[in-house]
Amino acid sequence: MCCGSLASVEAAVEGGAERIELCSALPLDGLTPSMGLLRHVRQRYPHLRIHVLIRPREGNFVYTASELRTMLLDMESALPWADGFVSGALTAAGDIDIPSTELLVHAAQGRPFTFHRAFDRCRHPLVALEQLVALGCSRLLTSGQAPDARQGIPLLRRLCDLSAGRLIVMPGGGVNEGNMAEILQQTGAQEIHGSALSGSATTQAPVVKRLLSIISSIKA
Repeated sequence: MCCGSLASVEAAVEGGAERIELCSALPLDGLTPSMGLLRHVRQRYPHLRIHVLIRPREGNFVYTASELRTMLLDMESALPWADGFVSGALTAAGDIDIPSTELLVHAAQGRPFTFHRAFDRCRHPLVALEQLVALGCSRLLTSGQAPDARQGIPLLRRLCDLSAGRLIVMPGGGVNEGNMAEILQQTGAQEIHGSALSGSATTQAPVVKRLLSIISSIKA
């Protein structure tokens, strides 16, 4: 579950979520959360797996040296309370920024690193996939380079097939109760990413419960 506030975290846990992506500013597609929020969530939910988004500003994913330094410092600050990180960087040409991403993966200090939907702006997605595997990324969050994951099913299926056993492809973008089963079944993905907002500003616990029920029924 992607949670952009404490209220969303509370609802996600109430609904049965065991792992979250913690961020802020969801209307801006997510930014780095405050360290105070991260610490509070960790203290309140010691068994919850918290993956922290590291994104210093809205807009593109082409970062200056100063912005990258800020991202690395945010990761250093978050390390005592984070179970994983979600981030990524691109070049102006639309390729994976390999040196910057390598620094970000290294800064995670062995914790799972998810390359986020910056991937959806890559000009050569299959080349980018292999680069992310080589960099040691644990997961790839992507809509299949489409407006939403349902429309991206063809590329998502190919990415899942190509990455099997090397990296987890996690469909995300527009995931809801109406399309989750189709996305999982058509792509072969084993994980999926959503916020369970259902028209609200915060995650809704009943929606989380229903989404988890859909996942359980598919795995059964």
